[in-house]
Order: sequence, then structure tokens, then C-alpha cells
Amino acid sequence: MQVDFLREKFLKFFQSKKHKIVESDSLVPKDDPTVLFTPAGMNQFKKEFLGFDSGFKRAATSQRCLRTDDLDKVGKTSSHHTFFEMLGNFSFGDYFKEEAIAWAWEFLTKELKISRDRLWVSVYKDDFEAYGIWKDKIGIPVKKIVKLGDKDNFWPAEAKTKGPNGPCGPCSEIFYDFGVDIGCGKPDCSPACSCGRFVEIWNLVFTQFNRKDDGTLESLPNKNIDTGMGLERLASVMEGKQSNFEIDLFAPIVKEIKKRITVKIASEKEFVYAIADHLRAAVFCIYDGVLPSNEGRGYVVRKIIRKSLLHLKTLGINEPLMNKLVPLVAQVMRVPYPDLKDKQEDIALVILNEEKNFINVLGSSEELFKSKFDAFIEKPDSETVGNVAFMLHDTYGIPLELTCQWLDKHKVCFSRKAFEQAMEEQRLRSKSGSAMKGDVFDAKGLGLKLDATKFTGYKENST
Repeated sequence: MQVDFLREKFLKFFQSKKHKIVESDSLVPKDDPTVLFTPAGMNQFKKEFLGFDSGFKRAATSQRCLRTDDLDKVGKTSSHHTFFEMLGNFSFGDYFKEEAIAWAWEFLTKELKISRDRLWVSVYKDDFEAYGIWKDKIGIPVKKIVKLGDKDNFWPAEAKTKGPNGPCGPCSEIFYDFGVDIGCGKPDCSPACSCGRFVEIWNLVFTQFNRKDDGTLESLPNKNIDTGMGLERLASVMEGKQSNFEIDLFAPIVKEIKKRITVKIASEKEFVYAIADHLRAAVFCIYDGVLPSNEGRGYVVRKIIRKSLLHLKTLGINEPLMNKLVPLVAQVMRVPYPDLKDKQEDIALVILNEEKNFINVLGSSEELFKSKFDAFIEKPDSETVGNVAFMLHDTYGIPLELTCQWLDKHKVCFSRKAFEQAMEEQRLRSKSGSAMKGDVFDAKGLGLKLDATKFTGYKENST
């Protein structure tokens, strides 16, 4: 399988560069209250980034990750996922920009044999050092080096103006060009364009500054490297596919879902891809001990399972199916997670119970609508109805279309604006839950039994 080959090749390459290969951390971060799920490869190395000596200065991983901030885009775009694997190499006060850039280029062009002509890069607009390395040391043509601003090429995004305080820095991204026949077709199209011609495959973050209370940036004495490359995106490039969902990792799952479809719709592909993605996410959440529930991490698992069931219902599949696909996930992920096969029956049972419960909820939706909306037939209140409609969507997973059909039938006024406002507020809560909160490198949340100390590492190399 291409993904297994790429994962192994990446880790062996950086092992040859004296990196310690570290096992993937759980999707549930240990001793880290700043995130709901593990969203990136760097999360398990917070102690090392803070300067704690773990016996190694270089590390490389293939980290399983989960993000929910772009949930509504999954299936509609070629590269958005909830669950994915992130390849990363890290330096804790050891090597910096020149080595990070040179090794990334070496891996892509020499190890993987990707044509130099297909690769573009972006740099932060004020990072003249990175620009010079790409231009003079690597030999990238100037026209293929794009300068971007704080939103795109600084980490955390816009930290200079908006915070948080603490370590931050510019980043440089590597893009694959699918060619002039893809996308907008404009002669000045570049990675700054979102038309689909270019896909970002690797992000190199250069953590070199400390942001202070007044917004000024001071240089860190110990500079760090944090990189991330989506394994699924890399596989799509290597397999010549424009969509991550067409790679061999998803193929057997997608094929099995398509076999069961009885209702043909225009958005069939989007729904099938979303189901395949959400299935993997649910399987690995349960694998890491997160069970469906009405709050916290469990709520996320319940939501993605129920979202998938609604897609399946639209495709004419009204019986539990996701549980039957768990063995396929265990099969395609058998190399990095051989023990998944031993747990597949238990995971399938959890998903089956959730499927049955939600199918029952959908079957009793008429009674649910009556209990929630009957009072508004005589006393209209469109804004409250909009909020209740969102609650049914968010808590029970009742699709808005189904709710609107009942409301229209009973002539109950409905405020779509109130619904969408509640939806946006929930989206922001979801995004903040899966993103990093507060000071990314705050030692207080790491569960370390240490006496209170004054950190002087921003100004001194030793103390």
C-alpha cells in the first residue's frame, strides 16, 4: 500500500538524519488540557519545546490526529479530513532553517523522486533568511517562491497582532502543482490562489521568536523546528490522484459503501467520501477510549457517526452499516496499528449501538417535533423556533430539511437567521475545542510535579 510505503520511508529518512522515531500519541492528549483531541504532531513534544531534556534533540513521528473545525467541508473538498495522519520532524534547539529546508527538499525530490518542476514554495513576507535559502541554496526559481502574510505563513496565525504570547515564528510551505489544466487557468495562478491547482503538502515552522505583552517579538536563544505533512495528501500526489479519497487507503471503504447505495443523487460522491472519513475517525476515537456521549469528546464521536447515518439515509441506506465496515478500516490500517484487528469487534459493537439508537431517534421524529413545536402553532415565535431547530439538529442529529418539512406542514414560522447564528456559535465552540487554547507552551497544564520556577530561557542559554 502506498501510504505504508510513504510512512516507513519518511521515518527511515529522518532516522538516517539522527532523529529519534517516536510512537504516535493517542488522540486523547495526556496531561494536556489545552486541546480536546490531538490536532498536530507537535502536541506530544510540548515538554521538549519548553526545554525539558528527554534525551533527544531531534524527533520524527507519524501522528494520528483529529480536527473538527472544518467538519462541514469533509467530502466536499479533496483534502479536508477529521481523522488523518501527520508526518513530522522536530528539532528542540538543535538544527534550524537551512537543515529543515534542505532535508524536506531532499526527501521529496530524491527519496520520492517528485519532479522539481512540480514544486512551489511559500515564505513569510519578512523572512528573508528562508527566502535566501530556497533561492540560493536550493535553487528554486524566484517565480516559484511566493511571499505570504501573517494569516498564511506565520505560526500561530496572526500571532504578531492578535497573540497569544510566547514562542512563535514564520513558516514556509511546500506546494505540489497539478498543472495548468487544473483550476482557474489564469496565467498568474500561484499557491496564493485557492482554485485547486496547488495543494500544500508540507509546512515547515521556524519557532524563533517570543511574543511579549506589548506585541513585540524578541529572538529566542534556542530556536525550534516543527514540521507537518499530511500523509493522505502526500499519497494522493504520489498516486497521481487529485482527491485524497481516491487513494488506496480509502478505496476499499468507498467501494463497499457504493455497493449499498439505492438512491442516486448529485452529491453522492461527497456523501460517500464524508462517510468513509467519519468512519475512520469514529473507529480511532473508540480505539483510543472515547465512547459516544452527549458531552466533550464523546459528543464529537456521536456527532460524526450521526452525520454519517444521515448521509447513508439520503443514499437510501436505512439499516446499520458503519459497524460492518470496521474490519475494512482495521485491514487498511493494519501496518501502523496491528492491534486494531483485535479490537475491531468491540469497536463495531459500540458503533452498532449508536447506529441503532439514532435510527430509533429518526423513527420517532414525529413525536419529537410535536413535543418541541406544538406550542408555537398558536403562539408564533420564529426566533425561538430557529433555536429549537438547531438544538434538534445539534443534540439529536435531526436534519434541518426534515424539521422544515414538519414546520411547513403545520404552518409554524421559522427563523433561518436564528438557526444559522446558533450554528455559527457552535462551529466556533467546536473550532476552539479542537484547536490549541491559550498559551500553547504553558507548563502549568502538563501535570509536572515541579517547584515553581522562573523561566529565563528567552534571555539566557543557561542559568
